[in-house]
Amino acid sequence: MTTDFISRRTLLAASGVVGVSALVAGTSRLIVPAEAKGLAPTRSMRGGSNNYLPGAPIVKRIGGGGFRMTGTVRRAGDGAPLAGQRIQIWAHTTEGHERDKRSHGATLTDANGVFYMDMPQIVPAFGQPHGHLAYDGGDFETVFLRPVMSSAKDTVLEAHFVLQPA
Repeated sequence: MTTDFISRRTLLAASGVVGVSALVAGTSRLIVPAEAKGLAPTRSMRGGSNNYLPGAPIVKRIGGGGFRMTGTVRRAGDGAPLAGQRIQIWAHTTEGHERDKRSHGATLTDANGVFYMDMPQIVPAFGQPHGHLAYDGGDFETVFLRPVMSSAKDTVLEAHFVLQPA
């Protein structure tokens, strides 16, 4: 009676052949670059719609300026910049409370989906310096944002929208 023993070298060599075969067979899966699942839409933030005034006028600036609200607007899924989109901005500032009509204004995005609005310095309301922004143009779902500044001394606040078609 003969007994066959598999040496360690034979076992390793056989494992390598099986591994390479699996690698070659699955090459298309291993080398394909990661695919984006799409850019998710921005969700409205809690408290973002506080003191919202529908139909705020498009203006060059709110009040005397000195502070800049800026950001971008892109389409959910492919992330394409959205030109001509209406963004309403309001805040508690050195010149007025966020519920005052004079503290509200709207602007439109440029060809690159960028918007900005000069406005008075934002000051803390309820202990936090923050702004309010809304996409309320109608072609996409309305989104309200309430970004909080890291310091009341900041002179710029950014907010970015990714919009889902309505």
